[in-house]
Amino acid sequence: MRFEQHLGQSQKQTTKLAMTQELKQSIQMLQYNTEDLLSFLEAKTLENPLMEVKVTVDEYDYPIKTKAGTSYEHDSKEWLNEVPDETVSLFDHLIKQIHLNYRETYLRQLILFLVEYIDVNGYLTITIEEAVERTGASKIQLLDALTLLQMLEPVGVGARSLRECLMLQIEKDQQAPNMAYIVIEEYFEELANRKWSIIEKAYRIELFEIQEIFDYIKKLNPYPGAGFNQEKEMYIIPDVIVREVKGNLDVLSTKQGVPSVVFQQAYFDKMKQSEDTEVIEYLKDRKAEFDWIKKGVIQRGNTILRVAEEIVKRQSAFFLDAQRPLAPMQLKEIAKALSVHESTVSRSINGKYLETDFGIFELRSFFTVGLTQELTDEELSTNMIKKQIANIVEAENKQKPLSDQKIVELLLIEKIQISRRTVAKYREELGIASSTKRKRYDR
Repeated sequence: MRFEQHLGQSQKQTTKLAMTQELKQSIQMLQYNTEDLLSFLEAKTLENPLMEVKVTVDEYDYPIKTKAGTSYEHDSKEWLNEVPDETVSLFDHLIKQIHLNYRETYLRQLILFLVEYIDVNGYLTITIEEAVERTGASKIQLLDALTLLQMLEPVGVGARSLRECLMLQIEKDQQAPNMAYIVIEEYFEELANRKWSIIEKAYRIELFEIQEIFDYIKKLNPYPGAGFNQEKEMYIIPDVIVREVKGNLDVLSTKQGVPSVVFQQAYFDKMKQSEDTEVIEYLKDRKAEFDWIKKGVIQRGNTILRVAEEIVKRQSAFFLDAQRPLAPMQLKEIAKALSVHESTVSRSINGKYLETDFGIFELRSFFTVGLTQELTDEELSTNMIKKQIANIVEAENKQKPLSDQKIVELLLIEKIQISRRTVAKYREELGIASSTKRKRYDR
């Protein structure tokens, strides 16, 4: 056998998508929400002296921190007068009360020590035994300190468990039901799990009295410290606006709050006079970068607007009908209609918002899966079915709540055909308890 090697040339044509830096930038800008886009552009201004970022904010009152390379067009509002006060933390609130109410003693030192172990919800995260080891104080002294700590505001602070938190609140409430404190102290689990017959026998009280205690407990605050340590309120800047005009829906791209880039022409003309070839080359690169970024910002806005227009077109009933029904809709449908990839649609709706006269909604919320109904050969969105289940439960007799099977039968009357298991799943997603836990024992 003879083996021979032959060298030759041949041509082969292939198609390949090259992910250029500019394309990556465009994809990045599309997936950013307005706040992220602003941060991205501001970072670019630090690298590119030919670029300035402008944001128009005259229609929206929301705090914006001025950064280098960013200017803001606004009306004559006194923005300094609108800066909110700093929120007081739970820790600072407690420290202030301790210094105002208790004299400088060893007991106060122990209270200050315990405050260090109060979490953001107001609960004590250290045991008395651990506190004894770390402070050298006696158990009695630390229990006294804890008692004084639990007398502070907010009511329930310093509790070591949910049960204790509720008991502290009941103890200070003159309107609490007579048996509420002792029931929580001795039969908390039974009350929560609706094993009320045990409580009924133990105290010889009527079921409607236990129902009153149960209703009262639900009004108490399980997280007394949650009102503190909150971040400043964030305001949503909608990307598109939908307005109804004589039965027609207009979809507009908002300009307010959306950053835009401006070319520093004066600086460019001045630096262009330089005879240094490196400076000229630098200006050329920065000008090209600016052009790409500006194009990307404009393309981002146009893509979001196109996607929003298609969404509004397919979900017109939501904007025109007071019941706000949503039709089943998937990403691939919008992608096919606009001749783009599904990932492009996904980036266009994540973190992007749509403003209407009746509220602001994330674009992603308009996408719902559907169930095909054999009886009508129609496809209903899961949102519509969940809403129907919620309406049925709301209208039921609370003393004889409907089982999941009964809800299936009532839905079937409305020509909605789903299984009992699906009803149970949707009910749990809606936060609706089972029929046994929905039963009430009113007087």
